[in-house]
Amino acid sequence: MAAKSKTTPGSSYGARDLAVLEGLEAVRKRPGMYIGSNDGRGLMHCLWEIVDNAVDEAMGGWCTEITVTLHLDGSVDVADNGRGIPVDIEPKTKLTGVEVVMTKLHAGGKFGGSSYAVSGGLHGVGASVVNALSERLDVHVDRGGKTHSMSFRRGLPGQFDGGGPGASFTRASGLTVTGKVAKSKTGTRVRWWADPEVFTKDADYDRTSIRERLIQTSFLVPGLKVILVDLASDTPEEIFCHRGGVPEYVETLAPLDPVTGVIHLTGSGRFSETVPVLDAQGHLTSTDVERELQVDIALQWGTGYDTDLRSFVNVIATPKGGTHLAGFERALVKVVNEAARSTRVLRAAEDPLTKEDALEGLTGVVAVRVPEPQFEGQTKEVLGTPAATRIVSAVVTKELSAWIAQPPRGEKARAKAMVEKIANAMRARVAARTQRDTQRRKTALESSTLPAKLVDCRSGDIERNELFIVEGDSALGTAKLARDSEFQALLPIRGKILNVQKASLADMLKNAECASIIQVVGGGSGRSFDLDAVRYGKIIIMTDADVDGAHIRCLLLTLMHRYLAPLLAAGRVYAAVPPLHRLDVLASGAKPKEVRYTYSDSEMRQLTKDLESKGRHWKDPIQRYKGLGEMDASQLRETTMARGSRSLRRIGVADGAVSAEVFDLLMGSEVAPRRDFIVGSARSLDRSRIDA
Repeated sequence: MAAKSKTTPGSSYGARDLAVLEGLEAVRKRPGMYIGSNDGRGLMHCLWEIVDNAVDEAMGGWCTEITVTLHLDGSVDVADNGRGIPVDIEPKTKLTGVEVVMTKLHAGGKFGGSSYAVSGGLHGVGASVVNALSERLDVHVDRGGKTHSMSFRRGLPGQFDGGGPGASFTRASGLTVTGKVAKSKTGTRVRWWADPEVFTKDADYDRTSIRERLIQTSFLVPGLKVILVDLASDTPEEIFCHRGGVPEYVETLAPLDPVTGVIHLTGSGRFSETVPVLDAQGHLTSTDVERELQVDIALQWGTGYDTDLRSFVNVIATPKGGTHLAGFERALVKVVNEAARSTRVLRAAEDPLTKEDALEGLTGVVAVRVPEPQFEGQTKEVLGTPAATRIVSAVVTKELSAWIAQPPRGEKARAKAMVEKIANAMRARVAARTQRDTQRRKTALESSTLPAKLVDCRSGDIERNELFIVEGDSALGTAKLARDSEFQALLPIRGKILNVQKASLADMLKNAECASIIQVVGGGSGRSFDLDAVRYGKIIIMTDADVDGAHIRCLLLTLMHRYLAPLLAAGRVYAAVPPLHRLDVLASGAKPKEVRYTYSDSEMRQLTKDLESKGRHWKDPIQRYKGLGEMDASQLRETTMARGSRSLRRIGVADGAVSAEVFDLLMGSEVAPRRDFIVGSARSLDRSRIDA
């Protein structure tokens, strides 16, 4: 008897099972390969692909104005006054230039020809990908005294019999002349409606990001006029135009209290590479070409500790850096080390300066322009051109060394102050590392590293454990009796801690209260903070419900925002909400005596109003809690600490850059901006939102 062959699902795998995606089908099948994702981020990427094409015209000197219009129906329109997409017939495909650009992947004027000296869109997929992912796309090109138009549905050319994506569509190829313009007028207008079959329902354009990116572009291409028209906004039109270039951009980005003026470093370098170039017959031939890479860098050090370093390649932001940023950082560390040693700011026995030291308090823009840059991936977030490291490093080494050795008039003292600031950053880093290593080397059982005033909990379950940072020893005494000793720990602080926004890292570590908080939390501080090493699942700030309590809470949050930021980002910091009033409601008939707590004046007034309407009375005067110490243990447990009955206010960070600006304004060393803020805000103050 012959054995039966075993058949499993998928065992008959053959050539017929292979899918061959032609044209733009691959884009619609795997949009993430081309735009990163199919949510709002992918939608934004589509916009930048079209905008970058217009910017390429501006960098070549053919375009002076770009307009981005956000329509009420969700469509976007990008118009420029560049040369316009070619409208003549491309010999190989026998299609118009517009149709080739919009329907053919890896087609365009940036593949080895002389059409673009530098450009941001290099893969030849930008416009065609946007077209493939659009329910409708319209192109209008002004060239030769005529307006040439063409429409597409999901990448296929044709004609619509009306406006919007819902109009009837007929397949057709070729351009249509739809109007006349002056012969001197040229340009391209592209309007598209994103395809709901591709993008998620909640995908939308980020208005704030669009505005910031367009402002950024106006800085990086000096003299370019960029217009943003948002028909849904209260200010429908904004115009951005800056002629100062990257130095003006850094001035805009830099916070208050500069240590140096804006340092402008420029230069260029040449390199050769072998690239495939289209010959006259349309064949790709490997050719050795000579390239020039232009470097444009602006730097400014401030008294703060945060770094804002942005890098660009041909106006395209590279948030993940690349070879140009690596060259900059390498040269920066080399130059500041040599300057610190030669001026004896850094002693021979001290550690060398690192990248983290040099970048502390730095606001900078590193921009390069290079023909046909090699990006790592279609999203163009990382530059891969190897020669960029060498050229940028050489320019920074030469220019920055010269600036430090022979600073411009009025900058000599600032140049020395900059080197001293970087050296002090190194010393603070070493001190913090020493403290951290000591802390992690010893446990509470081996030595007394944890503060004696810490009242710790018994449980080893970090997720369940809670640390209450309590205002004052009097509240600590009550909280000891009110807490659940199994999982609730207490750390008292005396009065108002150091305002770390005005202090250096070394001063913060010298402060007993700040040091004890960092020590007890257990994750270290600053850039080396380790969220996994934190000893408690919740950090709860419990202060009095008065002005002093609010101030102490603000100082603690300043410390956490500056040195324990991942705690806030992870949503592990809370503020306890103690009551403001206690009402002893008198017994009425058979009803028992009742105690009611309220947490605001408005809540108290509403409660008394409700009690009056029911004919109930309360003991006068109503008790107003001035501090946590006025409550006994049972009251504190019931109202503020017990999980079943308490209220906690979670404190997080929605926008790191904005929150940093707020802390710098309200807690920084500059008095005048804070006074102006207080005076201006007092007129519109809503007392009900105080401490909300």
